[in-house]
Amino acid sequence: MEWRFLFEYGVSEKSDLLMSKDITPWSVEEFIRRLHKVGEVAYHDKHPFHMLMNDGKLDSKQLQGWVANRFYYQTCIPIKDAAILSNCPEREVRRVWIKRIIDHDGASGDEGGIKKWLRLGEALGLTSEEMLQFSHLLPGVRFAMDAYVTFARNKPWIEAVASSLTELFVPSLMEKRILSFEMHYTWVDKEGLGYFRDRSSQARIDSNFALRLVTEWCRTLEQQKQAVDALKFKCDLLWAMLDAIYLEYCVRK
Repeated sequence: MEWRFLFEYGVSEKSDLLMSKDITPWSVEEFIRRLHKVGEVAYHDKHPFHMLMNDGKLDSKQLQGWVANRFYYQTCIPIKDAAILSNCPEREVRRVWIKRIIDHDGASGDEGGIKKWLRLGEALGLTSEEMLQFSHLLPGVRFAMDAYVTFARNKPWIEAVASSLTELFVPSLMEKRILSFEMHYTWVDKEGLGYFRDRSSQARIDSNFALRLVTEWCRTLEQQKQAVDALKFKCDLLWAMLDAIYLEYCVRK
C-alpha cells in the first residue's frame, strides 16, 4: 500500500517529513486534512472489487462470497471496541464508546448490525448457519481482521480510536452501495439492505465523536503522526480483506 502514498505525496515530500527536525504539532485544520487525505488515497471504496460491485458486474456467488467473508469483520467490530474500552481510562469516553458495541451486538428492541448483516446474507441466498459457522471464511480475511483486533488490544486507546476513522468515508460508500443494489441487483430483497441504510447515519455520528477525540488527545506531532498511521493501517486491512475476496471470487472463479 505504501506506493499509493508515495505517488500521492511525492518522494521528496516524504523524505522531507522523515528528515525534518520540526516537532511543532500540525494545526487542527492541517491534522484533519491529513486524515481525510488518507481516505482519498487509500480507502477501499477504490478497490477493484468495489468498483465491479458498483457497476453491477458481480454475480450472485461473488456477492455471497463478499457478504459471507465480511461477516467475520462484522463480528470483530464489537470485540475491537471492547478492547478500546478496556484500554481507555476516561469514563466519559467509555460512556459514549460503549454504544458502538450495542449498535453491532444489539439490545432489547434493536437487533443490531450483526443481525442485519445476517439478513443481508439471507437476502442473497446464504443461510444464517453457514455465516455463523464461517463456512466460507478465507484465511486472508481472517488474518486481516484478527490483526485489527490485535491492534486495538495492544496499541494506546487513542490510536485504536484513530483507526476507526475510516467511518469518515462510510456515508458516501453506503449511498453508492444502496444505489448499486437497487439498480443492478434487483433480485436482492430490499429488506436485506437495512444494514447499509442504518450504517450511513451511524457512521456520521460515530466518526464525528472519534474525530473530536483524536484532535483533542493527539496534541504532539508524534501523536498526530501515529493517528494518521493508524488510519492508514486500518485502510490497508480493509484493502487486504478485499484482495483476498477478489482473488478467490473474481480471479480464480
